[in-house]
Amino acid sequence: MADLSSECLYFEDPGPQNTDKTLKLAAKRAQALEIRDIVVASTTGETGLKAAEFFNGYNLIVVTHSTGFREPDLQELPEQKKEEIEKKGGKVLTCQHAFGGVNRAVRKKLATYELDEIIAHTFRTFGEGMKVAVEITLMAADAGLIRTDREALAIAGTGKGADTALVVKPANAQTFFDLEIREILCKPRILK
Repeated sequence: MADLSSECLYFEDPGPQNTDKTLKLAAKRAQALEIRDIVVASTTGETGLKAAEFFNGYNLIVVTHSTGFREPDLQELPEQKKEEIEKKGGKVLTCQHAFGGVNRAVRKKLATYELDEIIAHTFRTFGEGMKVAVEITLMAADAGLIRTDREALAIAGTGKGADTALVVKPANAQTFFDLEIREILCKPRILK
């Protein structure tokens, strides 16, 4: 039986300076709980590549921004980084954001918030990484890259890098309320 005791590390500040520590904590917990599915947010591929080193042999899913997130037709993850992640055994997922998409278009056009963005803002009260970790878990489950009947690790950050790690029971977006955040391994204490 896995050790169910776990500490939560609170970083003084959010940001990429916490990436290595976050990945080390996550890798240690994945091993203790025998978790094989790891979902990591990575816009430029830097965090995804680091995660590929920590999670060699795992089912590593690196989730990017959707194409067009910053500007039409732009994919922020360079093709070379994608290839390097895949060469190290990771899978790269680029798809519509679970807390975005058409509803975001409604907000931009009609200046009103839709339900998915209200959910996203609620998660942000715990930090940007918390929102992203939940969102990428939904995205990976919807793409069929992780299962909903076993725990996964979700790793994300604030801006760049990784500063938040969770043990989650995944769910698909249409069954969002079945998702469970079972453990918070680390997160920033100050959200800025």
